[in-house]
Amino acid sequence: MGNKKSMKLKFYGTRGSIPVCEGNFQKYGGNTTCVALCNDENIYIFDAGTGIRYLGRDYFTNVEHSIKNIFLTFSHFHWDHIQGFPFFLPAYDSKRDLTITTIGRNDKYFDLKAIFENQMRKEFFPVPLEEMGAKINFIQEETNSFQDANTKIISTEHNHPGGAYSFRIELDGKVVVFITDVEHSDGLDQRVVDIAKDADILIHEAQYTPEELKHHRGWGHSSWMQAIEVAKAANVKKLFITHHDPDHDDQFLDDIEIECKKHFHNVELAQDNLEVEL
Repeated sequence: MGNKKSMKLKFYGTRGSIPVCEGNFQKYGGNTTCVALCNDENIYIFDAGTGIRYLGRDYFTNVEHSIKNIFLTFSHFHWDHIQGFPFFLPAYDSKRDLTITTIGRNDKYFDLKAIFENQMRKEFFPVPLEEMGAKINFIQEETNSFQDANTKIISTEHNHPGGAYSFRIELDGKVVVFITDVEHSDGLDQRVVDIAKDADILIHEAQYTPEELKHHRGWGHSSWMQAIEVAKAANVKKLFITHHDPDHDDQFLDDIEIECKKHFHNVELAQDNLEVEL
C-alpha cells in the first residue's frame, strides 16, 4: 500500500452480517466490511469490520510506507461494521494520530466517541478506549462534506434500518464511491445514483440475488441487479460488488459474477485482499 507516487484501493473485508471461515468461503473471504483508499501520505478507511485487523497488520509490517495520517469513517454503526476496531493495531501505537469521523450525520443525540467507549467497556473487551495508546481525534462532521489538502469526501444518507451513508471520495484526480447497506425501495434511490455519477470506481453492496431480495424486504440491502442498475444510471467506469451474504459460498458467488457480466461490461465481485491500482 505504500509505494511512492501511487494510489491504491484495497478490500480488507467483503462479507456482510457476520464473518465466515469455512473452507468453501476462502476465495472471496470471510471478513466483514473494511475498505481502504491510500496515497503516499494518507490512508482513508471506510468501516471497521473484522477486515480492519488485517489492514492494521499490513500498516505495521510495511516498513516502506510513508503514510502520516489515518482517517477512519463509517457508513453506519451496525455490529459487522465496527466489530474489528478493537483489533486495529495502529490504535495501540502511542506515536500515531488517528482521526475517527462521521460525515453528514447530524442526529441530535448522536455521540461518536460513546459508541467506541461502550464497545470497549470491560464487560465486552479487556482494554478500554482511553488505554489503547494512539491519539484518537473524534470529529462529527454534521455537514455532508469533509475536505483536506488533497481529498474531498461527500456523503449522502440512504435507506437502511438506523440510517446509513454513502461516500464519494475525490482524491488525486480519481473518484471512488462507497455504498453499502442500502435498500432501494421504489425504484433506485436517486441520492445513491447522484453521488455515484461518473465515478471511476463504484463499490456497491449486493447481499442478495434478485430472487432472494423478494423475501428480504425491509432488511436494508440490495440485489446484484440493483447494483448494476445504479452503475448504469450513474455512468460509472468500474463496479465492484461487495457485502456478500454469509450463506453465499465461493461457487455461488462465482455463478453470480458470471451472471453480472451479462448485464454490465465492467463488473467484478470484490474479494478480501483485492488491491486495485488507480
